[in-house]
Amino acid sequence: MSTIIVDYNSGNLRSAEKSFQRMSDELGVGQVIVSSDPNIVRKADHLVLPGVGAFADCRRELGAIDGLFGAIEEHVKSGKPFMGICVGMQMMATRGLEHGDHDGFDWIKGDVKLISPNDKKLKIPHMGWNNLNLTTKHPVFNGIKENDHAYFVHSYQLKPAINADLLATVDYGGKITAAVARENIIGTQFHPEKSQSTGLRLISNFLSWKP
Repeated sequence: MSTIIVDYNSGNLRSAEKSFQRMSDELGVGQVIVSSDPNIVRKADHLVLPGVGAFADCRRELGAIDGLFGAIEEHVKSGKPFMGICVGMQMMATRGLEHGDHDGFDWIKGDVKLISPNDKKLKIPHMGWNNLNLTTKHPVFNGIKENDHAYFVHSYQLKPAINADLLATVDYGGKITAAVARENIIGTQFHPEKSQSTGLRLISNFLSWKP
């Protein structure tokens, strides 16, 4: 089995690669490869799309690599497991409203909007550890409990239009989307590769997931 982490100039992917390879080795489920090659992406059994920075920048960088998004879309349409992380999750939405109006993949109906906490003392970006509130059961969250910690760094959040697509939230002056899913796709706003035991459990579950 191969797990491909998509490289499209969205930041340093070393920590994600290490965490996914560690859990892949523990499970004995094959190799983790970081690649921007559409032909390699097409052969993936599990696909991971990270993202760091602004929505529009990530969308542009992804589109600049000929054939890459097409290969990602083929993977998703085939029913194989897909995970988006941080902006990789946000791009799964219908639109991103960061510095303009930008088209997303439209896999999860909804918009990506600026976080606006009720408590004006809370700073943006939302950065650091926060407790997960689980809203919907999902195999990738097996063994992850209410109030388990995850690590966040973001100023915008995906607001799903369909409640069933929402898996988890956190409280930061109001509910903030922490994870979404539909069919064979899942996305986390938090960084599992930086979330210690919670993140490693989620990565392990994802690598074992057969939608």
